[in-house]
Amino acid sequence: MILILTPNIDEHSPEYCQLMRHLSDLPNLELRIHSEQGMEKSLTEVHLIGNTSGLSEEHLRSLPAVEHVVRVSEAYRVLGRHAGDHRAVGFSYQGIRFGQDNLNVFAGLCAVDTPRHVEMMMRALRDCGQVCTRMGAYKPRTSPYSFQGHGKKCLPYVFELGGRYGIKIIAMEVTRESHIDEIHEALEMTGNPTGVMLQIGTRNTQNFELLKSVGRQHEFPVLIKRSYGITLDESLHAAEYLASEGNTKVVFALRGTKTNNCDPHRNSVDFAFVPVVKRLTRMPVCIDPSHSVGTRASGPEGILDIMHVTAQGVIAGANMILVDFHPAPARALVDGPQALHLDQLELFLEDIQIAREAYEKRLELNSRHSFSSERYAQVLAPDVLKTAVTTENVIAA
Repeated sequence: MILILTPNIDEHSPEYCQLMRHLSDLPNLELRIHSEQGMEKSLTEVHLIGNTSGLSEEHLRSLPAVEHVVRVSEAYRVLGRHAGDHRAVGFSYQGIRFGQDNLNVFAGLCAVDTPRHVEMMMRALRDCGQVCTRMGAYKPRTSPYSFQGHGKKCLPYVFELGGRYGIKIIAMEVTRESHIDEIHEALEMTGNPTGVMLQIGTRNTQNFELLKSVGRQHEFPVLIKRSYGITLDESLHAAEYLASEGNTKVVFALRGTKTNNCDPHRNSVDFAFVPVVKRLTRMPVCIDPSHSVGTRASGPEGILDIMHVTAQGVIAGANMILVDFHPAPARALVDGPQALHLDQLELFLEDIQIAREAYEKRLELNSRHSFSSERYAQVLAPDVLKTAVTTENVIAA
């Protein structure tokens, strides 16, 4: 059960203290406090963990500082959608909003290789009006002999260049808890010129101790990828590990699932799950077309496969795109064959805009149709009933 408190509640106020005393006296229940600082107000939720079936919602609503009560009915306690749950969806970080109704693009290097390539990438992003990117410093690889990333050595110049070119958020994978400390230290050392979104890669989706560590820190939001070898439900529970430790600034990424039937693509594209994840949870949904497709191949009309599947995800309602670009893909140290060229960035962004406009037109059409159907049913219901009765009488006769 979740108690949503009045906005901007002061934890030292008499109302808050009285509420905590009352809740602490409830038997066999654990209290977890989740606080969220928005652009204009702070929100506090109290999660009651344990058997809450005997608790009265009416009584809890009458307690001081309680604005709304949500009875958890789904497996994803913190991130899931529940009956009567009217909490806001999404979060803000570095002045950028992440929700289920908007779209952010994170184009960049799958793995950082040279300062020159990092600068070329960020300059291209700035020139196209983009303020988010992806830059991999830590790269878990299938082979122990493959390039594993430059690690903390590259962080200072990546962050400094990010600040120079107006990049507000850099998505960066971490594979162990010490990486979070290294990122934090490098940001402080460079004067916090940019922000970081921690990324949990598909190989670590069920690394539960890493999930707990990343969830315990509340400074950085988290992008967690669906694992390519487990069910969607299992991956959503992995995201819940993050939230259960207090970090609810979570974006869920679809990146394709591994199957022998997906050739010639790298993975089987799973972007049809975009609306499913949005229906089951309150998380914004990201798509990763680069790791789904794995090549720069195009159809006979000349449109890249990566652009086709990106459009599929966007038109299904995706809220974030994580995509590989590189100034010189042939010299990229990781996933060069799937990285798009910088001169394709403007085309890629314009194509996304077309797909997003199509999605918005579909929303408008659906809303208009739903309203018309409702009105139609209300106005014609008596006549339909009469017709049905008359038809029945005719048949009976």
